[in-house]
Amino acid sequence: MTSGHAPWDATLTASQYHLISFFVTAAALALLIGVVRAWVGREEVGARYRSAESARIGVKAVAALSYIALWIGLREGYDVSAAGYVPNFAAIDAFLPRYAGWAVTVPLLTIELLAVCTIAGLTVRRAMTVSVGGAFLMIFTGFIGTFVIDDGNSVDAMLMWGALSVVFYLIVNAVLIVAVRQSLPYLTGETSKLLKQATLLLLGGWLLFPVIASIQLFGESGGWVTTMQVAYCVVDVVVKLGFGALVHRIAKLRTAEDVRTGADVHPEAIWISSVKQSDAALPPESYVDSRSMVHTRRERPPSASAIPLATGETDPDSRVFED
Repeated sequence: MTSGHAPWDATLTASQYHLISFFVTAAALALLIGVVRAWVGREEVGARYRSAESARIGVKAVAALSYIALWIGLREGYDVSAAGYVPNFAAIDAFLPRYAGWAVTVPLLTIELLAVCTIAGLTVRRAMTVSVGGAFLMIFTGFIGTFVIDDGNSVDAMLMWGALSVVFYLIVNAVLIVAVRQSLPYLTGETSKLLKQATLLLLGGWLLFPVIASIQLFGESGGWVTTMQVAYCVVDVVVKLGFGALVHRIAKLRTAEDVRTGADVHPEAIWISSVKQSDAALPPESYVDSRSMVHTRRERPPSASAIPLATGETDPDSRVFED
């Protein structure tokens, strides 16, 4: 078994430690702002795309929490000495929370993308099941090779488990690409362009993470560790915030299209970059023939229609509806 050197065993200079701390802190703050923006804008899209917004909030919240854990790991995992910042037994916590966060956020990112595609019903449920499972296994197998086998000091384990992680990456890629390709013919030109950009950003960004992880194979100095930590922070923030912004815009465009075609309603006008995409559309009050309804009406039990009011009358809203 070829021996390597775990990055959390490297001693850092003061400048290297401070640089890592700066980028970890900045990433946490950027992601927290992303959580606020996603929460405020969650109702800017129609109910049809609300699962994309829920996934978007989850991605940023979990990522922000993982970076807070990384910051704590940096504070607790290194001891200051004449040699610099020397790692102690807790230094692994300056790296491990990344994988714990990715194990949650990467599957959520696949849900976020599929939620704005046009596939529906059993097709989208199957796609989500495969992509979520594959995304989790993609991260977990990488975690096993990087942290578990020989305490992260085995190059052979990193390469073997890394290769298995690539297999799951390809499976997830195939599912997402098929879903996107099936959706493009049914979208407007602008929405199609944005969906392509979001897919390229997500899948291309994922490719950068194993490249960054392989940096530790080239050296064990504090400089290499600093390069890894800074690169992880930059790519993580760009992918999560950039991808989320693109998906949110796609959801708004599709909501506006649904309103314009009468396929759905939305309580407020849709605006993107100060350009109005659709007016507000409230559901009309109209009689719907029972034969054309999506669901059948169900009568309330008799006890529900006998609730006395203060005047001695029964509640009109509790009476049995008749067509």
